[in-house]
Amino acid sequence: MLISRIEKELNKQINKEFFSAYLYMSMSAYFQSVDLLGFANWMAVQAKEELTHAEKFYNFIHERNGKVVLEQLEKPQTEWASPLAAFEDSLKHELFITASINELVNIALEEKDHATNIFLQWFVTEQIEEESNATEIIRKLKLMKDAPGGMFMLDKELAARTLVLSPTL
Repeated sequence: MLISRIEKELNKQINKEFFSAYLYMSMSAYFQSVDLLGFANWMAVQAKEELTHAEKFYNFIHERNGKVVLEQLEKPQTEWASPLAAFEDSLKHELFITASINELVNIALEEKDHATNIFLQWFVTEQIEEESNATEIIRKLKLMKDAPGGMFMLDKELAARTLVLSPTL
């Protein structure tokens, strides 16, 4: 059984994960509108990954005999000044999610809920990858300094991204 405090916080996290997917789909739409289809693909794959994260929380709550409560999502931003600005916002959002996951771990430890703590460790590790991916693209965008050839090459690289699910999902 889930402790009610943990159930409430896990439900909040589901909402954050769904919002993440919504935000990344908005970024994908932005990139499509400026004809950066590889960037759009990268963000669409990122959105799908975030949906799998929400589903993982959803299933965990049910497995622990809790109740899932879905809340309304806020409208995401729809325009960015540049691809760099969009990826900087992506990193900022991932840092927010990392802090949220870390707080969930703290709560699980306070409540001595070892099963939830173990469950959350996958997300702790996942957030390292999430932050690293955004940081790598930001660094590349800064290196190319809006060089059209560099932007074309990066767009082509990002077009190759596909959804790879972890065996634990």
